[in-house]
Amino acid sequence: MLATAGRLPSGPGWSYEFKWDGVRVLALFAGGSPQLYARSGAVVTAAYPEVAALSLPPGSLLDGEMVVLDEAGRPSFTALAERMHVRERARAARLAAALPVTYMIFDLLGYDGRTLIDLPYAERRARLDALGLAGPHWMVPPVFGDGAATEAAARENDLEGVVAKRLSAPYLPGARSGDWIKVKFERTGDYVVGGWRSGVRRLGGLLVGVPGPDGRLLFRGRVGGGIGGVAEAKLLAALGPLATDRSPFADGAVPRDDASGAHWVEPGLVVEVRYGNRTPDGRLRFPRFLRLRTDKAPADCVEEDDDGG
Repeated sequence: MLATAGRLPSGPGWSYEFKWDGVRVLALFAGGSPQLYARSGAVVTAAYPEVAALSLPPGSLLDGEMVVLDEAGRPSFTALAERMHVRERARAARLAAALPVTYMIFDLLGYDGRTLIDLPYAERRARLDALGLAGPHWMVPPVFGDGAATEAAARENDLEGVVAKRLSAPYLPGARSGDWIKVKFERTGDYVVGGWRSGVRRLGGLLVGVPGPDGRLLFRGRVGGGIGGVAEAKLLAALGPLATDRSPFADGAVPRDDASGAHWVEPGLVVEVRYGNRTPDGRLRFPRFLRLRTDKAPADCVEEDDDGG
């Protein structure tokens, strides 16, 4: 189940929690250590050996966010990026000692062979709290009844934002629902890379867009700021195998100045971009590259209203 960006709702029918800057992970129990799944459905168990000791009856299913906390106790996606794609067990064990993860468990979708997704969120959350899941590398973070106070606390602690959940809502797998509202303190979005241009450095800017109705990309601008040396090397390594002679953007979508000298790529790479706002024709103003989103597919790049956070 996915959250919709929007303004923080208020009223007695809502619960509020902090938004964690990590990657979504489901934990399925079939006897023994849990099997871990990314949002894409990929098995990521080997990447997070710290969670192997977490135990629930067979037929149980948890939803949560995998994070790496910094010295101040705040999630660091940069640190987590070193963990996400490791599948070799010895390397994962070494990284677990240097950059340990914490599994932030926020929902209980099944327990002891019974599915719970049709229950209201309030009941699922109560059952989750009753399990007392607290360990060296997992926890059930708190929820609150006061949205404004939760937002103030999140801002004070430099967290990414707040998520509000309707207490009466069932869990809707795969759906982006208004029953979950996310409020991000920075305006960011996930965009598909359709090409790149050289500049003073080899990678001068990324040409990004979102999937259109016909599958081709709608152009959203050129992103050059925020690409440091390490990010440049990672981006170029990822873009190389995707090279193509044909633009993946809709016909006429890319202005001539941006298309001139462009290296086109198959639309398989997603990046997160911070920006000021969007122009009437959809272009991003003052865009800056934040990070690669290898945990997201191009089809996940759904634009939201600018006032949604």
